[in-house]
Amino acid sequence: MREQLIDIATQFWATIGEMAPFLLFGFLAAGVLSVIVSADWIGRNLGKGRIAPVVRASAFGVPLPLCSCSVIPVATSLRRHGASKGATTAFLISTPQTGVDSIFATFSLLGWTFAIFRPIAALISGVLGGGVVAITDNRDQPESDEPTECTDACCTARGSGKVVAALQYGLLTLPRDIGKALLIGLVAGALITVYIGGNDYFSQAVPPGPVQILLLMLVGVPLYICATASIPIAAGLILAGVSPGAAFAMLMTGPATNAATIVTIWKVLGRRTCLIYLGTMMLSAFVGGILLDQLVSIDAVQMSMHHDWMPVWFRHASAIGLIGLLGFGAFWRPGRKADHEHSHADSDSLQLTVTGMTCDHCKASVTEALQACTGVGEVSVDLKKGVVSVSGGDLQTDELIIAIEKAGFSVSPQTPSE
Repeated sequence: MREQLIDIATQFWATIGEMAPFLLFGFLAAGVLSVIVSADWIGRNLGKGRIAPVVRASAFGVPLPLCSCSVIPVATSLRRHGASKGATTAFLISTPQTGVDSIFATFSLLGWTFAIFRPIAALISGVLGGGVVAITDNRDQPESDEPTECTDACCTARGSGKVVAALQYGLLTLPRDIGKALLIGLVAGALITVYIGGNDYFSQAVPPGPVQILLLMLVGVPLYICATASIPIAAGLILAGVSPGAAFAMLMTGPATNAATIVTIWKVLGRRTCLIYLGTMMLSAFVGGILLDQLVSIDAVQMSMHHDWMPVWFRHASAIGLIGLLGFGAFWRPGRKADHEHSHADSDSLQLTVTGMTCDHCKASVTEALQACTGVGEVSVDLKKGVVSVSGGDLQTDELIIAIEKAGFSVSPQTPSE
């Protein structure tokens, strides 16, 4: 037992050492991406036309590090800023599958073939699903050629504030959002590698081929696995005899689909769009898995897991830095002090129950939506309880509820706080 625990810890540290340098760079790149695209650009490029906005939205979503839950409020915001339904669907499909951080992490563990194939597959599947929606939904036409001027809080970052916002997002918000899932994925990958890796367990139970791809694809559909955290799990499965195509099918459906996302898309974009979204994901994962198995063998991927891209000391230092960043993110709470300072006797206060919030992206979307409402002074979001506390003067409950619903969440009022 002791030897097995040592093996698990060794495998865990080796995997995080391979991923850490690429993840740290990916975090910084993600922070920059989070602030350089304006709402005006969205309205100009994702609203007018049918197919062109779909292609742009899919390409726009590929490098963004958003999971299948956090992509919902962002996609809702795109829609509100003038993006067509087809473009919004393309963004919903392509974005969760990969991101600039997971692209680098994929290269570090699974090699360049996987790292290139994943974003290309995300792009194509987004264009496919969004194109079907754009062609079949004749009601989704832009009202004018000019984008609506944005007055929301999401458009207020200017100048030097963008540098701070980029660093905060890349080095604090994003690591905090994926930290828990990433650590779970690393542990799961280490367990799979130690206990069944090298034994061809899966290939004996289900031989590589269409059935194995279909099985892993179906397993990934209802699960919630972020694009980066799923990589060590896929690596462990490949070492256990799963074909690259089957591992890819799980990598595609796991991050992009889960029960909560499917229900939300059904509500926000309608039944037809949701079915197109789900069908596109499953078809793309299956066909993509079959194609990848023709491009790369299990042996080739396994060999790519045993490379030395970085000096040993640099991998260890990066791993320590990444662990420190994830640990700090777990305890960092933005605006915690401000949340408790607002206690004016003449202010109104109320609490709202909001469902669908899962991460800091969701928290930021709700906070920004409420801060743009009349009379709002302070907003405090409790992700764990799903409770939002709002204080200020002359609060309009109906306006607050509408603002949260436009951000892509369900909401109901509670008894006002004392």
